[in-house]
Order: sequence, then structure tokens, then C-alpha cells
Amino acid sequence: MPRIPITEPIFPDPALSESAIKDRLSLHALRLKAHKTGLIIPDDFAAEEKLEHLQLHIALSRDVRQRIARRAACIVARADRLSPLHRLKREERERFEVLRNGVDLVALPSEHRADEIAAALHAEFPWMGPANEAILHAMRRSVQSGEAGLRLPPMLLDGPPGIGKSRWARRLAGLIGVPEMISEATNENASFGLVGSQRGWGNAVPGRLVNLILTRLIANPVVIIEEVEKAGEARTTQGRVFSLTDALLPLFEPLSARRWSCPYYEVAFDMGWIIWVLTCNDWRRLPEPLLSRCPSIRLESPSRDHLETFARHEGARRDLSDASIDAVCTAISWAAVQGHPPDLRAVIRMLDRAEGLERRPPLQ
Repeated sequence: MPRIPITEPIFPDPALSESAIKDRLSLHALRLKAHKTGLIIPDDFAAEEKLEHLQLHIALSRDVRQRIARRAACIVARADRLSPLHRLKREERERFEVLRNGVDLVALPSEHRADEIAAALHAEFPWMGPANEAILHAMRRSVQSGEAGLRLPPMLLDGPPGIGKSRWARRLAGLIGVPEMISEATNENASFGLVGSQRGWGNAVPGRLVNLILTRLIANPVVIIEEVEKAGEARTTQGRVFSLTDALLPLFEPLSARRWSCPYYEVAFDMGWIIWVLTCNDWRRLPEPLLSRCPSIRLESPSRDHLETFARHEGARRDLSDASIDAVCTAISWAAVQGHPPDLRAVIRMLDRAEGLERRPPLQ
């Protein structure tokens, strides 16, 4: 698994540490003094050996050592002020240290693995054929491009509620082998919760997106935005409006996503690897700029046969007995005959109930 830098160059050069600068200045001062005294330094000595050799034969005065210490501290302070991390608190700077060596980037080894993932999704969610087909072609294109990791375009799953759109996205993350994060667009401050708010505000906080990168150290997690068409707007006391869809636009644009500036940390992150899956019940309520970057994939409700197939597949995964699985399928069939076919959520509740009954300890 390759590692890539996720931020702009923000970490100070180890060569600019105070101790390293003091060593170089001390070596320079010792060389000048050695030249005056005629001391010869072997050419094959490394820098550290030269410093030790000179220190054995020459001593710097207290005044020179103090001047070197002051100069080194001054250089470090100036370099520190130029770093974006200078604006952060000490605990925040320490948290950023986990990004010094980059983050992991998950890749698919071959097009065959892409086929396997798409086949697994289709076996579990056969009614979501358009989404399964779209993700298959996207994964194959990513592998064919030869990029270091899996890069997928943002997806918008549009369909009736309760058909398993979010569950499909979580399953996709599990098959790829990356972490997932779910964000509810219906939250009042969904925009601030996802991308964070600007430093200096009274309730300023970093967003969940950056926190996910800092916590899991994966460049291409799956981020799921549920019911995106229901996202509201937040207004400041000055009348400024912030919406979730507006916050998502630069993250969906490839060029801007690769240098996306976190409003809280004020540091540029490479968010171009994130795998976005949006869900909605009515794409017509979404703004055109979002739809142009993320075309909708229309999905239909699962049929009775689809639900029974899902119940048997999920029941076997949970290691339920054949009797329990048959009971759930019978309930699905009976409800459909009565003209009230259940949705996927209802089927999952049935499976949860059956699992609870099977795992219940026997009464004495």
C-alpha cells in the first residue's frame, strides 16, 4: 500500500532544528579558529567527525557559544513563523505530526479485483443494477489509468427511501478495504460539521472530513452524504449563508480538491482521492452545479424476489438457521400478497428480530 503526502509542505525541515543549526554554526566557528591556529582536519571525516575532532583540540569561548545559541534560536523562530502550523495551538501541531510521513492510499491490484467487487455488490443488491454497473466501470478505469491508488468519481444514488442506498455504499467501502464515514445532510449545521468552520469564530471546530484523515490515515475513504437534497442553510449574524451543497462543489472538482483549504486549520489538503457517495430521494431538488459534477443514478425499489434473495444472503451471513430465514421470506411474501410489500429496512428489522430470538439464552 503506497503512502502519499496529504498536505502541502507544512512540516519544518529537520535540518532547520535548533540543535542542527547550532552544530553547523559551531562547526563553522571552529573551522575559522582552526584555520588561524593551523590545525589540519582530515578530508575523509564526515561532518559529525569533523565537529568532534575540532572540539577535542579547540574550545569556543562562552561569548561565541552564546552568540551561536541566539542566532540558532532566531533562525528557528523565523522559519517557524513561515510555517502554516505556526497559527495552530501546541496540541493541534502535535496532532498533525501523524501526517509527517504521509497517509496510506488503497489501490486495487487488478481489473479482476474490480470485477469481483462489482459481482459481490450485485449478488447482495441485485435491484441496484445501475449503481453496480457504474461502480464496475469506474473501478476498471481507475485500474487502467495506472494511478497509485483507487480514484472514483462522485456518485449520486437517487431512489425511493428504504432501498439500501447507504447500506450499498458501506458495503462498497468494506469490499475495497477503506474506512467509511456517514454524514446526515439533514443536520442543521451539516456544512460546518463536514468541512469545519473558520478559526476565530466562537464555536469554530475542525470538520469531520479532516478528522477522518487524521484518525484513519487513509487518503481515499468512502464518505456517504445521506439525503443530500434535504440539506439546509446556515446563516451568520452578518447575513452570510453557508450550504452543504456549496461546500461540496470544490471537493468534487478535481483540481480544487487536490488543494482544498481547510477553513479551521488553514492548511491545504489533497482531498482528490476521497470516494464520495451521495444519496437522495428526489434529484430535482438539487442545484444544477452539483448535478453537473455528480450526475444522478436512478434506482428502483427492490421486488419481492429481490427482498427474499437479500434475506437469504444476509441470513446466511449472520449464520441464522434455515427455519428463521424461511420465516422471514414467508413474512415478505405474505406482506406483498396483502398489497403492503416491505422495504429493505423492514426486512433488516425482521432479520434482527430473528437473530435476537436465536441468540436469546434459554429460560430455566
